[in-house]
Amino acid sequence: MNPVRKVVLAYSGGLDTSIILRWLQENYQCEVVAFSADLGQGEELEEARIKAEKMGVKEIFIEDLREEFVRDYVFPMYRANALYEGVYHLGTSIARPLIAKKQIEIANATGADAVSHGATGKGNDQVRFEMGYYALRPNIRVIAPWREWDLTSREKLIAYADAHGIPVSRDKRGESPYSMDRNLLHISFEGKILEDPWQEPEEEMFVLSVSPERAPDRVTYVEITFERGDAVALDGEPLSPANLLARLNYLGGANGIGRLDLVENRYVGMKSRGVYETPGGTILGVAHRAMESLTLDREVAHLKDELAPRYAALIYNGYWFSPERLMLQSMIDASQANVSGVVRLKLYKGNVQVVGRKSERSLFDPTIATFEEDHGAFNQADAGGFIKLNALRMRIATLLEQKKP
Repeated sequence: MNPVRKVVLAYSGGLDTSIILRWLQENYQCEVVAFSADLGQGEELEEARIKAEKMGVKEIFIEDLREEFVRDYVFPMYRANALYEGVYHLGTSIARPLIAKKQIEIANATGADAVSHGATGKGNDQVRFEMGYYALRPNIRVIAPWREWDLTSREKLIAYADAHGIPVSRDKRGESPYSMDRNLLHISFEGKILEDPWQEPEEEMFVLSVSPERAPDRVTYVEITFERGDAVALDGEPLSPANLLARLNYLGGANGIGRLDLVENRYVGMKSRGVYETPGGTILGVAHRAMESLTLDREVAHLKDELAPRYAALIYNGYWFSPERLMLQSMIDASQANVSGVVRLKLYKGNVQVVGRKSERSLFDPTIATFEEDHGAFNQADAGGFIKLNALRMRIATLLEQKKP
């Protein structure tokens, strides 16, 4: 293969990507461009810049992508009510296509001929990153160090870091920490005792939420305003997508909402156990479905429910830029034209309860739905013929059985 001249690395400034940065310089004899994405992980990325500069990196990109992440990736996903295997809010999955997109943009701008990431050969992220790379720049060279190097243990990684002058903090030298991924939508945990599906997660592990047992003994009410399927305001206050999700994270976390313990099926074939905190996304998902219940036609709503698992699997498996995801998104977005209004929710000790919804586009007609006098709005006698017609095929089958000797 042709030698690599310049590679754009998805760089967090942590131990693994710092080792990868040096490894790329050493093994490929190429220039490394460092790219750090601020997706709301709550870390000071300027430290990553300083580390990269000390390692001889000349081109460093640190980009605040929080608004773009929520507006163009999280919100479209929530319009679809997408949950992988019925429960997972796809917090890690939905961030990867944006990172891949920015890496390719930086590669194009800097004249780089390769991109690199720190995902392992056992996980889903390698698929998500690389599917994004190839969809956006089909002939890009991809370097995945975990599939190439012989640094197959934590001890070897730390030994490599020591040998190459890469600082290793004291807490990294002891027991292997949880593998964590954090952004504005969620935080995930894998590894340590979680590798035993029978073991309960340690309470000290959680970051975004208190336990339901320790949540306040009082109810918190919140009203979410939607326009065309997207949340735009909390309690009447207009907020940008990122600020709105951050506020929901605070409210949900304070009330013990959004914890999930899941054994999931990875795309590469194995089962894995992960624990997730998605406080704001959990509230948002419940509220969006409540808004749709009032404003969506029955058959449109049911069709969306049929498509949602397929849409979720496309995101989980790395097909964000695929034509089928784009086609589904067009259908989903069209369905949201009337999904506007306000949903009122009650938050209490890990639970999200819908207690009110209203919309100028409501399909709920109280003059028809009432159990009181409807003054002729609905002719109940019509139901008899409706039922007989729908039962006709079963009646015919039963009559046929009765004629048998």
